[in-house]
Amino acid sequence: MLSKSQISLIKSLQQKKFRKEHQLFIVEGLKAITEFLNSSYTIQSVYCLTDIIPKLPKLSHKQKVFEVTLNELEKISALQTPQGILALVEIPNNEAFNEDKANGITLVLDGIQDPGNLGTIIRTADWFGFIDIVCSENTVDIYNPKVIQATMGSLTRVKVIYANLETVLKESKLPKYGTLLSGENLFNAVWPNKGFLLFGTEGKGISDDILDLITHPITIPGSGKAESLNVAISVAICCAELKRNILK
Repeated sequence: MLSKSQISLIKSLQQKKFRKEHQLFIVEGLKAITEFLNSSYTIQSVYCLTDIIPKLPKLSHKQKVFEVTLNELEKISALQTPQGILALVEIPNNEAFNEDKANGITLVLDGIQDPGNLGTIIRTADWFGFIDIVCSENTVDIYNPKVIQATMGSLTRVKVIYANLETVLKESKLPKYGTLLSGENLFNAVWPNKGFLLFGTEGKGISDDILDLITHPITIPGSGKAESLNVAISVAICCAELKRNILK
């Protein structure tokens, strides 16, 4: 039986300030938790229904497993329909961006606010093999439960760093591509082996202080009347085109 303090702690992790205070975040679902167990992340504890326990990968002696009832799981879950298992994972230290260690094109996210979009972007990057993402400091927290859920475990393979984008871009001599409503046609662009590809917030696009740092404005051509594309869709289109160029 879970104590009131355990329930209170886990529920508090749905808020960023408590995730930061305790340096923990929530992962739900057997598949996602298995991904984290098989990664460099550290699982602190697991809470699951009795019938899920046999399905768990082998845990270390340091990882505590708590058998819970459905009622208890509903109290601590961030989901409307709990998936039978929840884990608390330690938040790793946020590293500084090092372009020498970056692989190929680094995706840069400026002010993304929707957690579902961020999670989808991370999952999309993983699908196409882009493993480096730099987020502005005002981008939604990657450890938000909705972001984690949307990544479907891809966060274990994609390196996400939060940084002052203006500083990172000014200090780099690499080409900086930015997705705008006007610019070179995405499908005609010549891509470098290494550089940055920037995407702006869902409503306002790339912020003014970052716009001036873009060396190669690009646009995704369209023929309809929609005002703009969802940022996660934009990332998917660009990643697919980049991958097509790499495979030529």
